Amino acid sequence: MRYIASQGHNIRIVALSTSVANAKDLGEWMGATSHGIFNFSPGVRPNPLEIHIQGTDIANFETRMQAMSKQTYTTIVRHANNKKPAIVFVPTRKHTRLTAVDLMTYSIAESNYLGEKIDNKHLFLLQSENELGRIQEPVLKETLKYGVGYLHEGVAPTDQEIVKTLFETGCIQVCVISGTMCWGVSLRAHLVVVMGTQYYDCRETAHTDYPVTDLLQMMGHTSRPLVDNCGKCVIFCHGPREKYYRKFLFEPFPVESHLQHHLHDNLNAEVVVKVVANKQDAVDYLTWTFMYRRLTHNPSYYNLQGVSQRHIQEHLSELVENALSDLESSKCVSINDDFYLSPLNLGLIASYYYISYTTIERFSSLITSKTKLKGLLEILAAASEYEKLSVRPGEEVLIRRLINHQRFSFENVKYGDPHVKAHVLLQAHFSRQLVGGNLGSDQREVVLSAGRLLQAMVDVIASNGWLTLALLAMEVSQMLTQGMWERDSVLLQLPHFTKELAKRCQENPGRTVETVFDLVEMEDDERRELLQMSDTHLMDIAKFCNRYPDIELSYQVLNSDNVKAGEDFTLVVTLERDLEGTTDVGPVDAPRYPKAKEEGWWLVVGDTESNEVLANKRVYLQRKSRVELDNITAPSEPGEKRLTLYLMCDSYMGCDQEYSFAVDVKPAAP
Repeated sequence: MRYIASQGHNIRIVALSTSVANAKDLGEWMGATSHGIFNFSPGVRPNPLEIHIQGTDIANFETRMQAMSKQTYTTIVRHANNKKPAIVFVPTRKHTRLTAVDLMTYSIAESNYLGEKIDNKHLFLLQSENELGRIQEPVLKETLKYGVGYLHEGVAPTDQEIVKTLFETGCIQVCVISGTMCWGVSLRAHLVVVMGTQYYDCRETAHTDYPVTDLLQMMGHTSRPLVDNCGKCVIFCHGPREKYYRKFLFEPFPVESHLQHHLHDNLNAEVVVKVVANKQDAVDYLTWTFMYRRLTHNPSYYNLQGVSQRHIQEHLSELVENALSDLESSKCVSINDDFYLSPLNLGLIASYYYISYTTIERFSSLITSKTKLKGLLEILAAASEYEKLSVRPGEEVLIRRLINHQRFSFENVKYGDPHVKAHVLLQAHFSRQLVGGNLGSDQREVVLSAGRLLQAMVDVIASNGWLTLALLAMEVSQMLTQGMWERDSVLLQLPHFTKELAKRCQENPGRTVETVFDLVEMEDDERRELLQMSDTHLMDIAKFCNRYPDIELSYQVLNSDNVKAGEDFTLVVTLERDLEGTTDVGPVDAPRYPKAKEEGWWLVVGDTESNEVLANKRVYLQRKSRVELDNITAPSEPGEKRLTLYLMCDSYMGCDQEYSFAVDVKPAAP
């Protein structure tokens, strides 16, 4: 943005941050003058904040957490009296449930001890239980009865909304929240308790301190302007870390750049959009970065040998040389005359789909024309994007059990490998196996990442011209969206359908029903008798069928009388869809996909004899579209040549179309 602004474009940047020690560096890097930089100490807040930090000298993590739960209860009773709301942040999902149960237990025990005459003074419950009947999770329903709720990423969305509503309206007093949700929850309270400042880092296989920014965010949940005169925050930590937190929570801290750890993909993207056309451009590009400003301020952090201009220039040149050399070896960037840069096909694909250059290199080197479905899934799970997938303590046993029930076997398996975990969760998704808790949340992340990885994989395969394999990768995208295998009945996409019902439809005497279109064409009475469902379920099926794509396709070869051998020609394809009176396709009907998805298509022209992709184009269809597939190379030999046009969906199974057409190839001009 700074570089673009220097080219004469009028760009105004407004930046907001937590308190930092080097605000001047940040502001000047963004182009702000001294009059436009405002820096406030961490103590400046809309409401004054009273902070208490307490160290606990217990070395064992779990034992320390158990001791803190009693301290947390005492803290809530002391600092959130008169039924003021309190939020408790804990390190993991497991601890949200355990802490909520502990707080409930302490509350019941103390109320029973004090007796009925004080009207259950320390029970957290404030109002009625009207919403509890809608809660799905049994433990959550029980703790809510006593005024304690909890939230983590694995709690069902409907349950989360109910807990948030109960807390915001004052029906419950305490909400226990996992630390990772501190940025995504907007709840505010009079008291915030941070019950432990460490979490289990699966990559380091050790307990790691929360980032200071996360702690500041947790503390910020105490802000209730116009309600409280003062907010309160109590932080429980391991004893040896108490001084550390006293220093960094009351003083601003400096911000450093991490660009040097992610330079390859940044440079690849800039080469693709032609901002960086040569090595000197790459060095100049770095001089616009925040890293460049911090080099001389903290040279040891950036492994700088000296702070002279020569040292800085050599350091930047070395960074650029190393990054570009790796990009060249991965076939993402071409270096001409040891100076000029140009993007290659793999670099274009990596930049377009926002995936790592190491992933695209892995796809290119591992996929061959003979790769089957099992190999595609293994290569997909080997993507660099899955390296940070957590394998938590005890999960290796669960992963081993899952592996024993999958379609494809695993060889030389390492149960602690995140790529193995990604692979088994993908297979479980296709098999519709119920995966709950932390694994269920991880499975959603794996499936979401797999969407764009598969699109990149399709482009890599199509670039190599492998027709059958490209069509298979497109089918994997359908499998991913609908959560089923390619060999399963397409009827399983329909709501309320089971394998038994799909089999009954296929064996229906007199009229076999194998596709959604077969079901739509049946008479109402005949369909009702076959399915034997309630009216509500039949209505759900009707809604799905109305959204299921039924597309009319027509095509024409431009200048079909003048297609020369070895030269390019253009195929014009017209796609028209009946939207049943609506104007918008809407999201895909895919309840097993983690979020709303837009329907997409591939148009592919292939030669089935040579198993070659001649053209491949991604399209998004509303009511009507006209698509030109150009640069299709005609066969080198004159005569009639039969080619095949495929329309492949990325979301629904059973709606793909295939057309064979002939091209009369004339001899090439002499």
